[in-house]
Amino acid sequence: MSYVILDLEWNGSYSRELRKFINEIIEFGAVKTDDEFNITDTFSVLISPQIGKKLCGKVKELTKITNEELKDNGISFLDAVSQFTDFLNDGVLLTWGTSDIHVLIENYGYYAHNKRLPFLKKYCDLQAYCEKCLDLQNPSSQLGLSVCAELLGIEFAQNEQHRAFADAKLSLECLSHLINKTPLDGFIINADCKSFYDRIMFKSHYITNLQSSEIDKEQMKFLCDCCGAHTKRMTKWRLHNKSFTAEFLCKNCRRNFLGRVSFKKKYDSVSVKKKIIEKKQKAAKDETSSNVQIM
Repeated sequence: MSYVILDLEWNGSYSRELRKFINEIIEFGAVKTDDEFNITDTFSVLISPQIGKKLCGKVKELTKITNEELKDNGISFLDAVSQFTDFLNDGVLLTWGTSDIHVLIENYGYYAHNKRLPFLKKYCDLQAYCEKCLDLQNPSSQLGLSVCAELLGIEFAQNEQHRAFADAKLSLECLSHLINKTPLDGFIINADCKSFYDRIMFKSHYITNLQSSEIDKEQMKFLCDCCGAHTKRMTKWRLHNKSFTAEFLCKNCRRNFLGRVSFKKKYDSVSVKKKIIEKKQKAAKDETSSNVQIM
């Protein structure tokens, strides 16, 4: 079995046809490996943009790609996909996080009028794999590629990042450092089915309606962080920054604190984050929050 790690760079382009912005791909970069993750082939192409004719300043600054390069050396998106299809063949496709796949589906849908990628059969989210290996199952934020490399002691040139091939190669180095910790097979999924696209295109969002049936009301109870006893909610829930906050009192030790909880809807689950905050530190800020009564 072969593995192909793909990275994409894109530009925010406004489509007059769709009347919205599209993340228009401007570069493909990939490395192919054998079963032991030795590089057997590489892939790198620039894409001549058709939706937006000029790169935005931030993209030019990050990637160091110029409009002239894309004009002189870029090929069409569909030509790039055709070449990449041959390069991938029957290999497993890996990306760092799912944003690259999301953008690839978006671009293919725009140019080929097909929301499914015919060349994609098996897929692996390398970011999720590395988070598992590093025991970051519920990180406060997603693990970035450069942060992962630093945690693993991998040296890399900062000025080479945000280029597709360099990021694909760095992703492979992270994988190589962790492959003996956890089998990769458990993270490879079948991508040739409708449920894959339903999941990958689902946009996670915070639940801000306390009447939602997807909120587990038991998760809105707090134990005292001093004595472990049950506490009583003393105020109405207040919605602030997509989280719910209320004042709690422990009758056992008289501990008074603010309990904060948020609910994030994912494709097939709701993740819950809870935090106890010292009342004196947050009381002033929370006075501006809107009141929401839980039934």
